[in-house]
Amino acid sequence: MSATELPSEFTLHRRNKFDHSSAVRWVLSHTRPYLWIVVMIFVGAIGNAVLAVFVPMLTGDAFNAMLKSPPNTSVLLPLALTIGISQIVRGVLQLGRNFGAELMAQKMERDIRDELYLSLLGKSMTFHNLQPVGDTMARSTNDVREVNYMFSPGVNLVVGSFMFILMPIFFAPRYHFSLILTPLIFTFIYFVALARYLKQLSPITDEVRASFGKMNTHLSESLDGVEIMKGAAQEGAEVERFVINAREVRNVFVLQGDLEARYIAMLLLGLAYAGGLVHALILYRNGLIDVGAVIAYFGMLQLLQFPTFTSTWAYSQISLGLSSARRILELINRETKLDQNASGRTSDMRGEIEFRGVSFRYPHPSPLSQRERGWGEGEGQGDGELILKDISFRVKPGQTVAIVGQTGAGKTSLAKLINRTYDISSGQVLVDGVDVREWNLASLRGQISIIEQDIFLFSRSLSDNIAFGKPRATQEEIRSASIAAQAHDFILDFDQTYATTVGERGVTLSGGQRQRIALARAFLTDPRVLVLDDSTSAIDSATEDKIQRAISNASRGRTTFIITHRLSQIRWADLIIVLRKGQIAAIGAHDELMQTSEAYSRIFRE
Repeated sequence: MSATELPSEFTLHRRNKFDHSSAVRWVLSHTRPYLWIVVMIFVGAIGNAVLAVFVPMLTGDAFNAMLKSPPNTSVLLPLALTIGISQIVRGVLQLGRNFGAELMAQKMERDIRDELYLSLLGKSMTFHNLQPVGDTMARSTNDVREVNYMFSPGVNLVVGSFMFILMPIFFAPRYHFSLILTPLIFTFIYFVALARYLKQLSPITDEVRASFGKMNTHLSESLDGVEIMKGAAQEGAEVERFVINAREVRNVFVLQGDLEARYIAMLLLGLAYAGGLVHALILYRNGLIDVGAVIAYFGMLQLLQFPTFTSTWAYSQISLGLSSARRILELINRETKLDQNASGRTSDMRGEIEFRGVSFRYPHPSPLSQRERGWGEGEGQGDGELILKDISFRVKPGQTVAIVGQTGAGKTSLAKLINRTYDISSGQVLVDGVDVREWNLASLRGQISIIEQDIFLFSRSLSDNIAFGKPRATQEEIRSASIAAQAHDFILDFDQTYATTVGERGVTLSGGQRQRIALARAFLTDPRVLVLDDSTSAIDSATEDKIQRAISNASRGRTTFIITHRLSQIRWADLIIVLRKGQIAAIGAHDELMQTSEAYSRIFRE
């Protein structure tokens, strides 16, 4: 399956299509919309090189004029003016070339960030659960920036240096055909040495970017878990881990520096100077060329300084850029398990939910990936065990279902199959008699709201967080939803009320406050199916009754799933599903289960 055919949860069509078959082709496909800039760069590079060679050539002509008897001084002023005008034009061309290269680099960085962001939004939760956030951030920031640097100054310098290499080859035969030998031999050995250098450099630059991503992953995890780290007094251990990761980055850079130090370009330049000068002097001694030709030729050879001095750094920058491009492209091309199914069902949902022989296991990465990226944590990822086994039940529209069971029984996993946060391993999940895989994903999720125990809030205003699922909601609608969720009163206690900005992840709010904001968000979107995953666990007893009534009112007319350990919420459910080790241990109403199910009655005794 090609990259353009990979399934995606979310797709925003863009005008430009990019080639994902390889990193080089992908980068080149990003230049297609800006061919006029490419032309600008090449015209500037060619013009700059040609006008640069005018200086030694005209200088040689000046020497010849002065060595005549008598000296021909009349040509000096025209030659000086020609040199001056040519260098002004050269400066303008160089300015245009540099501007074009920087413009290209910035546009490509913007386009790549855009493509990568859209791709990440289209990945499934399976992908995001397995992909370390720190590594993703390293690829989204530093790696994208390296692609920018690859073009400016990297490609810009390489194109310019390549033109400078060609100038002695093209213009040396003007004085004597044999003078082409030195620049030809230099060019041949230069590119052979360059090819060998780049071959050795490529895996090193790959390791540079990978080690940086690993270090960034550890840093991100340490900052996210700083409270746990400090609570366990493990700052020293975490610092030591970071030092080890930083040392790995340093060692790879040292390895790169060692390779660059052994690059023989400077030696080749010295040999070219010596060989070319000796060759020119021999021709002069034999009367085949004049003094001006010797001076002009040696000046042409000095043009080789530019590609020699820039090659080490410029080609290293290109190699780093290609390594970064491979890392970004690997992230874009990594297959997600869910697809948007844009042509799927989009009708209004009644709320009938049915599970038919559903089994589910979390995907797990390979042992190599676990070792390199620190994966393997999380329910069911380590050994690929089934989390849910042969689950079958049917919920009528408008019913309230309580899902109970011990920790690890698979309650949350079951709930996340309803809106296709994850896809089942076998069986069917049907909504209104239609397999969830046949629904348009946006339509499916737009009519199902899940409130998890660990509430995520954006670092935005309370109003924006409540209206996240309905951005065009009026302030009155937001207020009504907040009242229904018992959040209005504490919101008014803030100086800026609904305009109050919460901290990252809502850390400035208590657990109960965050959950009430989440409830308000759900009430505002008016979903046909509401899933409450232990959503009142952090709410104090004084508020619980009010919120319970709010949930009871919210559940009217919609199918509601409640994952909870609170007996007050279990009792009034129309249907209770008891999970044990990923299987249904019992199913029925409260009174029925109290008499027939030991697993259920044990919950009330514990």
